[in-house]
Amino acid sequence: MVGRSSRNIGGLAARRRRNIWVGFSIALVVLLVASGAVLLALKPWTDDFRHGGLTIAAPPAPVRPFPQVAPAPSNAPAPTPAGIAAALAAVVGNPDLGAFAGSVSDADSATVLWSGDANKPMIPSSTAKILTTATALLTLPQDHRVTTRVVAGSTPNELVLVGGGDPTLTAQPDGKGYYPNGPRLSDLVAQIHAAGRAVDTIVVDISAFAGPTMAPGWEPVDIPEGSIAPIEPVMIDGGRLDPLVEYSPRTATPALDAGRRLATELGLDPGRVRIGTAGPGAQQIASVQSVPLRDRLREMMVHSDNVLAEAIGREIAAATGAEPSFTGAVAAVTAALSRAGFDLTGMSMQDNSGLSTEDRVPPRLLDKILATAAKPSGSSAVRPSNTMARPETDRLAVTLAPLLDDLPVAGATGSLAGRYVSRDRAGAGWVRAKTGTLSVASTLVGYVLDHDGRVLTFALMSNDRPPEASRPALDAIAGTLRNCGCS
Repeated sequence: MVGRSSRNIGGLAARRRRNIWVGFSIALVVLLVASGAVLLALKPWTDDFRHGGLTIAAPPAPVRPFPQVAPAPSNAPAPTPAGIAAALAAVVGNPDLGAFAGSVSDADSATVLWSGDANKPMIPSSTAKILTTATALLTLPQDHRVTTRVVAGSTPNELVLVGGGDPTLTAQPDGKGYYPNGPRLSDLVAQIHAAGRAVDTIVVDISAFAGPTMAPGWEPVDIPEGSIAPIEPVMIDGGRLDPLVEYSPRTATPALDAGRRLATELGLDPGRVRIGTAGPGAQQIASVQSVPLRDRLREMMVHSDNVLAEAIGREIAAATGAEPSFTGAVAAVTAALSRAGFDLTGMSMQDNSGLSTEDRVPPRLLDKILATAAKPSGSSAVRPSNTMARPETDRLAVTLAPLLDDLPVAGATGSLAGRYVSRDRAGAGWVRAKTGTLSVASTLVGYVLDHDGRVLTFALMSNDRPPEASRPALDAIAGTLRNCGCS
């Protein structure tokens, strides 16, 4: 019984296996037939097969770029004071402006079109850098460079790092520090090694600068908050503790830190670094140079770099025979602007960066500098330039014209990159201006092409309001000038 049942079960299993094989064979035939149909419909070498049956669009026709930057038209209708006043009436009365003063001029005619307390001394904040830039253009060649040197010390195993006033040295391994194309500490190290001198001590000479390292009206908290470092003639990445971050906390001892980093790169004990002076006529062992002045001015203006502004102020002072200090640099700027014919009544400065809350400048002066730079003969940025013999004022315009190219672009670059983005968008790309921001002051000084194609310069200064309120109000004024057809 058992065996018979086993045979019956075995026979059933055999039949099922045969049925499975028969079913599999039929399915395989069906699959092959279907596959053949697909192969017939979609051949592997066709585009339809390769792209899953999708249709491939024809490539678009080539597009030719057409430059959109052109000189402002020379025949644009002139705006009138009444037209400007009517356009600005609503925006200049904004209570968010607090204590407000301003000036608007027509660059072509050098005519002041609108003013409100334009002679009133106001806290300029970083628009004071316009004064520094204008003075640098008036007194120094645009390719001027600053040198950082290493010389032999007073003992055989001593080297002296001599600061020349350049805060842009970098110690980044790839040489790409905060400042584009800044001089590299590694180049100094390589030259020292090549000289083959035994060394165990580094002295840092900071005698190129004089006086205090912090200006009146500066707050010590601005060092850890990243707005400034004590002004010494040699720094690494502007004294930033994080060399690639704009508002990184800064060191309180930038020159000493530079010497310590040089010692570390040479394999020396950083504890054997001290402040001192180089001997007269000391043998030079190594040197590096900053980028040209024109590049440092642009970096200072676009990113509103306070350390760079103070260093350039002392560069101006040294070149003009003034003391390389806060007091001497301010005196050098004052003298140069006065010689150029600018009325400095109401100007009282403590620094060259505008960080001091004790600085005062009337908007009339800042607008006048911009209007001079933007004269038709002076600016390749806004008008065709003709450098043939002209009156003194036109030669001044030619000298100051590069200042216009150093101004941030609304909604695009530097300290204006985040403005004119969510509001007043009509001014984006058209307003070019230096910004200024302190807790007690916001300012905007620059130029704009109005709706008719006329170049208008402006200086807009708000005090006694927090920047989150006053900055949008200032942006609205400049945006209104852009939209103005005020002839």
